[in-house]
Amino acid sequence: MNTPKIYDLIGIGIGPFNLGLAALSEPVTELNALFLDQSDEFNWHPGLMLDEVTLQVPFMADLVTMADPTSPYSFLNYMKQSGRLYKFYIRESFFIFRKEYNAYCRWVLGQLDNCLFSKQVVSVSFEDSVYTVTARDTKSGAVSTWHTAKLVLGTGTSPYIPAAIKGKSLDNVIHTSQYLNHKDHLLKQQSVTVVGSGQSAAEIFQDLLPGVKNGMQLNWFTRSERFFPLENHTKLTLELTSPEYIDYFHALPAGQRKDVLARQNILFKGINSELINQIYNSLYAMDLTDDDLRVVLMANSKLDDIHVEEDGSYLLNFSHVEQEKTFETNTNFVILATGYKYTEPEFLTGISERIKRLEDGSYDVHRNYTIDEAGNEIFVQNAELHTHGISTPDLGMGAYRNSRIINQLAGRTVYAVEQKIAFQSFSTSDLPVNHKVAADLTL
Repeated sequence: MNTPKIYDLIGIGIGPFNLGLAALSEPVTELNALFLDQSDEFNWHPGLMLDEVTLQVPFMADLVTMADPTSPYSFLNYMKQSGRLYKFYIRESFFIFRKEYNAYCRWVLGQLDNCLFSKQVVSVSFEDSVYTVTARDTKSGAVSTWHTAKLVLGTGTSPYIPAAIKGKSLDNVIHTSQYLNHKDHLLKQQSVTVVGSGQSAAEIFQDLLPGVKNGMQLNWFTRSERFFPLENHTKLTLELTSPEYIDYFHALPAGQRKDVLARQNILFKGINSELINQIYNSLYAMDLTDDDLRVVLMANSKLDDIHVEEDGSYLLNFSHVEQEKTFETNTNFVILATGYKYTEPEFLTGISERIKRLEDGSYDVHRNYTIDEAGNEIFVQNAELHTHGISTPDLGMGAYRNSRIINQLAGRTVYAVEQKIAFQSFSTSDLPVNHKVAADLTL
């Protein structure tokens, strides 16, 4: 009988985080890794690949640099190999175009042989200290199995659809993730309404603004109290993505972590302040020559329901959060800028008894990014916002998390991990010895 090959780790899902793990683990000779994804190829948010839209983090937040600046898979090496390094140098900007980042990731993939696409994982089981991963080829239908000692879940987040809309058949209602696929059709509409907040909503609103000159009515409603800027470019605020803050946040009680996150939306769900100013300047310029500017912007607006009218248009029912009043608006097309939410993959059913959970059923993620009871077998990528805080979706912290994962799997320090980078202290236990800390307060 042939003994099945057992990988050291299998990564499920190939987004930027697991792709970074694949690149960083490739030169580690003692690690035998495999990565699977159900998509036919790598494409990072293709529906939002707008012209001249940049990442909101510096180019060092590539797949590998923050773990190993000498890696051949760095963005700077990609620019050198593609003959564009001096053009990038002359541009003098840390923030690369989203299209450029996608092309870079695809370039890295072209050099790796440990990533397989068109493989939809349908089940995972565990027996005799080994995980068995079963996947179906989305093109041929053939079923294959692989065996591994460890798992890394990188299935990512999915577009969130509000409960008031979910399940309804609404042809001209899309999520922002589908925007470019429908743009030509959108530009032919008499009225378009964007619902939601954040960077994607603002980018799409700005992209559609020229259509107002051609007679389009463009609306933007958000539940947020204002069209707030992303407040993550002040240096001391950026320290909230440090390892020290992750330690502090992870040590908080679950209920307190939830409260803290609710107050931190502005740090990772806001709009780039430069884009807000661009939108205002565009509106100001249009207002100079248009006496009837066909644009509506309103915050404090919660979408309650959508009804299809006889002419095929949509009647949107809103509640004004602060005034506690309802209002309606009619539109031909709706774009939902309602963000993304983590959904637990169905294939985990077969190993559910091995997963540690909090009272609300969510993953109880250990500090080392594992969710199994033992704390050393099942790692997660971008599924630990509720336990590790706002650094979770940050591309710049992907290399840090992957360094931690690789070091644990290899049983040695493959990639040096910074322990302290922040000037500020987050916990009383971090204060210098000459500061006296009082006993815990009883509330």
